[in-house]
Order: sequence, then C-alpha cells, then structure tokens
Amino acid sequence: MADATVHPLALVEAGAELAADVVVGPFCHVGPQVRLAAGVHLKSHVVVTGDTAIGEGTVVFPFACLGEVPQDLKFRGEETRLVIGARNRIREYVTMNPGTQGGGGVTTVGDDGLFMAGAHVAHDCRIGDRVILVNHASVAGHCDLGDDVIVGGLSGVHQFVRIGRGAMIGAVTMVTADVLPFGLVQGPRGQLDGLNLVGLKRRGAARADIAALRELLGALASGSFRDTARSRAEAPGLTAMEREVLDFILGPSERSFLAPRP
Repeated sequence: MADATVHPLALVEAGAELAADVVVGPFCHVGPQVRLAAGVHLKSHVVVTGDTAIGEGTVVFPFACLGEVPQDLKFRGEETRLVIGARNRIREYVTMNPGTQGGGGVTTVGDDGLFMAGAHVAHDCRIGDRVILVNHASVAGHCDLGDDVIVGGLSGVHQFVRIGRGAMIGAVTMVTADVLPFGLVQGPRGQLDGLNLVGLKRRGAARADIAALRELLGALASGSFRDTARSRAEAPGLTAMEREVLDFILGPSERSFLAPRP
C-alpha cells in the first residue's frame, strides 16, 4: 500500500491490499478483505467490500458497489468471493455480487469488459472476456456469459441461463433460455433471430465459417432441435465454429434453448 495514492477523504480499512499505482479517490470505501492489483483506479464514491479481488488496470467509476452481499434470500453470511479481471471499465452505479455457498462460492468477471451505468452482475455468475453490458442490463444469478457477449440496454438475463461466445442480446430483451454462440436475440421475450453477423465480421470470421453457421441454424430449425444437433455432431468436416455451437447445445444446462425459428 506504500506506493498507492489514497485520497485523504477515502476510507481504506486495515487488511486491504493495494498494489503499486493504485489510486483511491475521495469518499471511496475499501473493505479489509479487498485486493486491488497494480493500476486499479477507484475514481470517487466507490464501495469495494467483501472478499473481492480486482485485476490490474481496471477503472471503477463513481457510485459503483462491488462485493456487497448477494441479493439471495438463502445467503446466510458464508464466506464467498468476487474476482474481477484486468482492464475492465466499470461505470457509474454498477453492482457486482460475490457467490453463494449453493452456487460454488465465487462470482468471476473476465478481462477487458465494459459494464455501463447501472449494469448488474449477480451471485455465482461467470462472465467471460471482452463482455459488454449496456446501461442497466442485469444478469441474474448462476449465469454463464462467454467471451465477446454483448447484452443490450435494459435487458435481463434469467438465472442459470448460458449465453455462448460472440452472441448479442438486443435492447429491452428478456432472455429466459440458453443462447447459442454467435446468436442474435431480441424482443420483449427474446427469440433467436439468426446470427450476430456484425460481431462475427468485426472479429474477422471467414465467409465460409459464416455460411456454415447459417446452414447449421437452418438445419436446427427444420427438425427436432437436440436430435438434429446430435446427428450433426457426428458429421465429418465440421468447422471449429460449428463444433462450438453443437458442443454448447449438447452440454449440460439448467435451461431450455432459444431455438432458431423455421
């Protein structure tokens, strides 16, 4: 903590670990179990509490609250954790909760994410790298969001839902079932409307890969969803992206799927 810059109007409790180049702005409160890696910047009026670790270079904007007890009536004060990765941008009024005993005890957030004003990450979630939660998007407990997922503003993700890598959720959408990798979901009760073509192109996906994914979604829409997936998984010559989608469908899940519409 010797090399950290702590504003005289901030409260850093004994036991907190602050690495070099950490900046704690005015009116921040840092709890005794908190660990801030090099270059973390708490701008002002930020609360970081509980057993919470924040990775290097992450910037937290005013009035965010990280590590406060979960919003789960079954929580009884057990020791659980929140682990936030490196180089995240956590904007105003964002809330992130630690895990619960019933969900594995830890909430994890990857690297290079953008969590816009008012976004919420609930207990026992697993958030991948480069995830964007737009203003007031909320992710309920036990959810799993893959890398490069975007959740639009004012959208909600139901507990236990999985969202595969590269998927995009449109604004004002309620997601109640699993979303395939690279899928595009939108609507008051979200439906799978095809591929997240913009995201795929931004990441440099080849035309052949996109065409294969389109053909796969068409096949899944034309028959029994899981049976078709099992059959396709045994076919030779699958692309890596096709394999990722099929592995996602056939993997363990607590929810149903947002299936492609015929």
